[in-house]
Amino acid sequence: MNIDLRNYLTVTGGYWAFTLTDGAIRMLVVLYFHQLGYSPFQVAMLFLFYEFFGIVTNLVGGWLAARLGLNLTLYLGMLMQVIALAMLIPTQWLSVPYVMLAQALSGIAKDLNKMSAKASVKTLVPNDAKARLFKWVALLTGSKNALKGAGFFLGAVLLQTLGFQLALAVLALILLAVTVLTFLLLPSNLGKAKDKPKFTQVFSNNAAINWLSAARFFLFGARDVWFVVAVPVFMVGVLGWTVMQVGSFMAAWVIGYGLVQASTPVLLNIQQKAPSARYAQVWAFILLLIPVGMALALQQAPDAEIILVVGLLVFGVVFAINSALHSYLILAYADYDKVALKVGFYYMANAGGRLVGTLLSGWSYQHYGLEGCLWLSAGFVLAAFLLSLHLPTDRLAHQYRGKTSSSQRKR
Repeated sequence: MNIDLRNYLTVTGGYWAFTLTDGAIRMLVVLYFHQLGYSPFQVAMLFLFYEFFGIVTNLVGGWLAARLGLNLTLYLGMLMQVIALAMLIPTQWLSVPYVMLAQALSGIAKDLNKMSAKASVKTLVPNDAKARLFKWVALLTGSKNALKGAGFFLGAVLLQTLGFQLALAVLALILLAVTVLTFLLLPSNLGKAKDKPKFTQVFSNNAAINWLSAARFFLFGARDVWFVVAVPVFMVGVLGWTVMQVGSFMAAWVIGYGLVQASTPVLLNIQQKAPSARYAQVWAFILLLIPVGMALALQQAPDAEIILVVGLLVFGVVFAINSALHSYLILAYADYDKVALKVGFYYMANAGGRLVGTLLSGWSYQHYGLEGCLWLSAGFVLAAFLLSLHLPTDRLAHQYRGKTSSSQRKR
């Protein structure tokens, strides 16, 4: 097997295992604390540090990875997630500040892992293989989200069958075993920059990356402003769904979302070439129409369940295509030798959008209901669309930076 392909599969496998636990812990916390009587806004606040420290982590993590290697930040993220899971096992310690602290650690772990996995793909693809980069990024991102959906389902199943404490212990042991296996398989210098970058180099001086990062902030805020807290709480509190029904639907949605991401090159019929930014602009506008249509439909039609389910499915497909296009563009715009820095900066914006979206999801649902969340989502998508209009659409802007890839360097 080609060594780059083997390393790609190792990184992907570790990312899958991490994502499975990340989705499970999210569903465990949301449903468990809702059962304890926490309000939607209180549930959202449990994830405040999870999202906030994601912003910090992507800044510092990209810099550390460029200096020390992507493999080190990958292992560190996995081990921190094991600790975060273990912290929640003693239920007598569970209070809002304590859970926020555990979620902070989980948020740091998640963004270290995501930044490391996605940045490493750039280093494993030759600089003239733009179409392969798009396919590998789409597959990594899509399969990750499919596994996150499986994690939602796993979290609901474990909560109902094993209980909160034992479920967390099982997840921690599985992830620890995968961390050891990943450590044994990956090379020691993955993604390390030839020169030690200064911390100030974290902030991008590439206009395309800055515009794309700003668009990413609003794109993911648009999803989380109604999906994170409002949707599961609405399903339980208004529609009368059971915990298992909510977990199963959320799992199926995210799995489908991931499968669409992985299939984006095929769906857009661009398997033999790389997409330009024009694709991201068009699909952002299409996405805008969905929350607007859902909000208007909820005002006119009495059957909220059908509107929510159908709307979520359509939104998931279009959002997945948007996300896959963005994930490719950031790697296309980034230098080979500084890819960890640029990806870290970009995912800092992603974490910021998730933070704002998560907080607004609990607050807006509590004060304005699901319709209010949808109108906020539409506003965020509109901002993402307008920002994406500044992206360069010529193909020369998509040429890879840097002279060589890892496959061309001496090992």
